[in-house]
Amino acid sequence: MSETQTPLDRSGYPDVDPVAGARVFADTMAGRRSVRHFSDEPVPREAIEQIIRAATLAPNGANKQPWRFVAVSEPALKRKIRVAVENEERAFYEHRASDRWLDDLAPLGTDASKPYLDVAPWLIAVFKLAKGDDGSQVYYANESVGIAVGLLLAAAHHAGLATLTHTPSPMGFLADVLERPKNERAFLLIPVGYPASDARVPVKALARRDLSEVLDVR
Repeated sequence: MSETQTPLDRSGYPDVDPVAGARVFADTMAGRRSVRHFSDEPVPREAIEQIIRAATLAPNGANKQPWRFVAVSEPALKRKIRVAVENEERAFYEHRASDRWLDDLAPLGTDASKPYLDVAPWLIAVFKLAKGDDGSQVYYANESVGIAVGLLLAAAHHAGLATLTHTPSPMGFLADVLERPKNERAFLLIPVGYPASDARVPVKALARRDLSEVLDVR
């Protein structure tokens, strides 16, 4: 056996019926919603750390782990992020977005105002690495970070917390506001917290295509 390989530790795999296990997880994730109305109820830092830990366990190109996560709870910094986000969002809604794009967004009821960036107890800014900190090459950064974000969202839901994948466009301002190094590129901004007691979600967001429409079994 190669010295770079080690036997698989099978104890990391749950001893469950695969159909039942998959169904339980799918049913759990079916309850997840993107939330824009958050409670200001505090969320422990350790919960956020464990959620991000789950994200860092994602498979990734050549194990370069091309991601950075910045967890923000400081109110003044959250406000600074909100101001920067809303500046970009106003430009998007007023000038950058096509009419078709705006029509597609209309059922979601979104606009340039993002009060949840102040209210949610945590904002997680996700960055991808264009190069390693030492200048080394990274591989499949978009795919790797995308998988990591998927695990992050699932972990947050498993912890009873709501999330929103927020993608102001462009997002270069996040690196400036958070004083990130030049090899990091903003990927996503994720508010995390408990949903507000009166939280509402768009009806359109509840509709998912039937599995038969998106699955082709050969």
